[in-house]
Formats: sequence, structure tokens, C-alpha cells
Amino acid sequence: MQWIAPSEKNAASTSLEKRLWDAADQFRANSGLKAQEYSGPILGLIFLRFAEVRFAIQRSKLEGVSASSRRGSRVDEPAAYHAEGILYLSPGVRFDYLLTLPEVADIGAKVNAAMREIEKHNPQLAGVLPKTYNLFTSTLLKELLKKVSEIPATLDYDAFGRIYEYFLGAFAMTEGQGGGEFYTPSSIVKLLAEIIEPFHGRILDPACGSGGMFVQSARFVAEHQKNPAAELAICGVEKTDETGRLCRLNLAVHGLEGDIKHGGNVNSYYDDPHTATGQFDFVLANPPFNVNAVDKERLKDMVGAGRRFPFGLPRSDNANYLWIQLFYSALNATGRAGFVMANSASDARSSEQELRQKLIEARAVDVMVAVGPNMFYTVTLPCTLWFFDKGKAKTQRADTVLFIDARHIYRQIDRAHRDWTPAQTGFIANLVRLYRGEAHDNTVGGDETAAKLGEIFASPPVYRDIPGLCKAATLAEIAAQGWSLNPGRYVGVAPGEDVSDEDFKEQLETLNEELESLNAQARELEQIIATNVAGILEA
Repeated sequence: MQWIAPSEKNAASTSLEKRLWDAADQFRANSGLKAQEYSGPILGLIFLRFAEVRFAIQRSKLEGVSASSRRGSRVDEPAAYHAEGILYLSPGVRFDYLLTLPEVADIGAKVNAAMREIEKHNPQLAGVLPKTYNLFTSTLLKELLKKVSEIPATLDYDAFGRIYEYFLGAFAMTEGQGGGEFYTPSSIVKLLAEIIEPFHGRILDPACGSGGMFVQSARFVAEHQKNPAAELAICGVEKTDETGRLCRLNLAVHGLEGDIKHGGNVNSYYDDPHTATGQFDFVLANPPFNVNAVDKERLKDMVGAGRRFPFGLPRSDNANYLWIQLFYSALNATGRAGFVMANSASDARSSEQELRQKLIEARAVDVMVAVGPNMFYTVTLPCTLWFFDKGKAKTQRADTVLFIDARHIYRQIDRAHRDWTPAQTGFIANLVRLYRGEAHDNTVGGDETAAKLGEIFASPPVYRDIPGLCKAATLAEIAAQGWSLNPGRYVGVAPGEDVSDEDFKEQLETLNEELESLNAQARELEQIIATNVAGILEA
């Protein structure tokens, strides 16, 4: 199925986000700093602008309460703000105060002092806020403060968050390969959240980057008229200290708190700071792909039923199936997981195939979605979205897996980048709901999503296999395909559609991987035979 949505490039170019980004880009050019040196300070000022808007609203409420109450005023009590998930800001740290500082003042030192004061009154931000504003001239900082002040105070909670996410994404593009370590495009994350449906419970991301998975989960809860701070308990692990601080800052921007372990020697392969096994309702993640040189000797005591690696360790020097098992083992008996994974993991042979078979036979694999190229800022390769549901073993779909080919569903943002529109995201998520027998939910995508569902699945929509789009394959069918979880093997091509160059390239890559694997096995057998023959001849 092909659904290419029209680009909205022209509309985006006049947006507030674009104007702010142009100012930030000018800031970079005039400062001569690298992206990683100026991104944190700029995000820090956007954060402060957002924090002040929320603070001012709560202060106004507290002033109203104190005017009509015999109790003393609580407008200057940090606890009165913390109780509502809002940061307390003392007078000398507020954005408007910094904005009015004259250029002759040492604005960099003033902003650094403001960040330290905010951390003092809001312990959850200890060590998180940027304090490198002394690297910039007062003239540059004054200009940047003016630009950030253009974010209207009347913007709602969600709009501020989107501006922050826009900057995270833009910095990821600017920083190239390194940017992918902390940012997953929001349309990918939104689909992950829509399919696992994190309404309430404990949520884990053991490779949490800047926290986008948590933010989208909170947005999912908010869109269904509930308070994310009350519904979700957030836990994350991030190896890089700088990125871990960015995650905590991102949570604070969205009025969230989480237990984020980061920096030092924390590494999700070897460490389990949240004692995760069997404890989480949801797992969301975009781990690094195809990592090698993991020290498996350190993992041997974590192998076996009820442990972190229940199905065993892969013999290949590739960590994909370490991550996949970490996500699986962290779930409780009804837990759901959604994560991004390299295409190669769906078809990998040898020990990885054995692990994949055990995983499928455990009846936890629920949905597999093939995603086309150019959806990420830092890599052009296609990928696959995996979804686990441990609760499905007790449902009618226990012995099936839903495969979706979404490689030809996208919106072309620019020559090198794609995403999904809300309607496309809603359509894919509702396709899964139809398969699960759940009521469809058009919160995302609205009427356009509903119309597309009616067009493809009739009205009222009922799930059925659609060639070129989706197939509910049985375990017997999956076994016949060598326990492959590659959607392309099951979905096929719609009648009248030709195999595209993109599809052919992917099929060729898959066949080449299989050939390399078979050649490697042949070389192993050749060595074994040669050794055995030599032993016989020497006897």
C-alpha cells in the first residue's frame, strides 16, 4: 500500500519554531562554537522561558487563594509549586529579569547564577542545568534572550513542549551521527506509544537519550484526559552523562519527573539500576544498533529463566539480541514493549535465530512494523519497529503475529527526511487495534484516519489481511520462514503494484546477509571436517 502525504514544508518555514531556529543558527555562526557547545545553553533558555510561564500561572492562583483566605500567603513557598509539578523560581532567576539586564552587565555570569539558584530550590534538577553562559558575549546573549522572549506566554503546555522537541530534533540534524544518540524523531516515538498504549503504570527506557519516549507517553496520557504525572512512574538509564542531564531537563520542561540513572559507569548491558526484571508495565526504547565488543563474561550470571537474558547469549559479536531480551525480561506478566531495531535482527541466522525462535514461541511478539528509509536524522537506512505484549498469550491472537509494511506510508519533509502525518500515525495504530479487537481511537488523525480505515477495511472497519499492507501470520507460517520476523516475507505486494527499487534493494540486502551467513557456516564446517580428517589420518 502506498500513501505519500503532501509536504507541509511551506507552512513550517513561517512557524515560530523556524524563526527561533534561524536565530539560534545565527547565534552559532557568531559564537564560533560547535553544536554540542551551544545546544545546551540555548535549550536552557527555552526551558527557563517555559518554566517561568508555568510558574507565573501558579503564582497567580496562589495569590488568589491568599486573598480569599485567612491563612498566610504561600506565593513564595517552593512546596506550593512543587505540589503541582511546577518549578519554583526566585525573583533573580526569572526570564523577564534576565531579559531586562543591560548589556554592560555580565549577562553570562548572571544566567549561570540563575541556573544554580534554580537547582537549589528544585532538587530534581541538581547538576542538570547548563552553566556555560560565560562562553558568550553579553551582546550575543541579549539577542538570544530577546528571540526566546518571542515565544508567547499564552502558548499552551503542549506548544511549548513541541518547540523544545523541535530544537532537540534540529540539533540532532546539526550534530550528525552523534545526534542520533539522544533523539528519536517524534513521529516514530508517537507510533510506538500509540501501539503500546501506556495509560497507567511503570515505564522503562534503558537507553533513554533525551527522554522523548517518556514525553510521548505522557502526551498519550494527556490526550486521553488524564494527568501524566499521576499516571506514569518514569525510569530511565542513559550511559552518557551529558545526554542524561538533557533527559532530566526535557522531563522538567514537560512538567514530569523521573528516576533517570546516567553517567559514571552505568551501562545497561552490565547494570540494572532499576532492578527491572519483571517489574515494568511498559518498555519503550531506541537502542544503539549492532553494537560489538560487549563483554559476555560479565553477563553469564544474568542468563536463565527469570533473569535479564532468559533465552541465552548470542554467539555473534552483536548486542541486538541482548537489548531485545532486556526489553522482554523487564516486562511484567501483562507488560507491553515497543522499540526500534535494525532490520538485520528480524532475519539474523545462527544463534540469533535460535533466540528469536524462543522469543516467538514464548508468545510475546505481538506486532512487527517495517519502516522505510530517511525517517531518522542521522541514518538513511530503513528499520523495524518491534512490539511485545506478554498478555497476548491468554488471548485469541496468542499464536499469531501481525506484520505491517509501512515502508510506503510517509510524508516527504525535504529531500533527505520523511515522517508520518498524524493521520498516518493514527491509521497504523488503529490497524493494530483492529487486529487486537480493540475499539479504534481517532484521537490522533481524527476524521482523516477514520476515512482511511473505512476505505481500506470497510465501514465499520474490521481487521483482515491486506496484501502489501498487513498480514496476521500463524506460528506455523513463521516457522516455515525460518522464524523470520521480516514483514516483507509475509505481507507481499498489493495486486497491480510493482516491486520498487527500494524493495528490491532491501530484498537483495537480505539475500546477501543470508549468503554471508551460509558462507560463514560453510567455512566452519570445512574447518571441522579438515580437523576430523587430520585426526583420523594421524590415528
